[in-house]
Amino acid sequence: MIVTEARRWLGTPYHHQASSLGAGADCLGLLRGVWRALYGTEPEQVPPYTHDWSEPSRDEALWRAAERHLLRKAKWAADVGDVVLFRMREAGVAKHLGIVTEVGANASFIHAFSGHGVVESPFSAPWQRRLVARFAFPKEVL
Repeated sequence: MIVTEARRWLGTPYHHQASSLGAGADCLGLLRGVWRALYGTEPEQVPPYTHDWSEPSRDEALWRAAERHLLRKAKWAADVGDVVLFRMREAGVAKHLGIVTEVGANASFIHAFSGHGVVESPFSAPWQRRLVARFAFPKEVL
């Protein structure tokens, strides 16, 4: 159900702070759209955010939001439908996320990436190195 919904978003153009199927989404917007499809409404209003996700202040805003609404998992306990959180630079804050679509030898995930839109990408070694946290959607409301 999670992956089916995420795949509906493939091809949606990238647009910072957007969350509209087919019209525009960033990585958080993709997650918000999948959440709405699963649960009906978003758990909280998302305040405006910058492209740098508060890197200058080292504020882990995206990580804290994930902790509030998703279920924390062991970093390498991979399951289809997981939400994966990435740190794009070693010294930066976690500011990118995606939804796991395949595990194992052909592991992949869906994410919205600047300049590419919503795409399904291999969970390759460069992405694995950037992984900082893994979460599951809450099951009690699925």
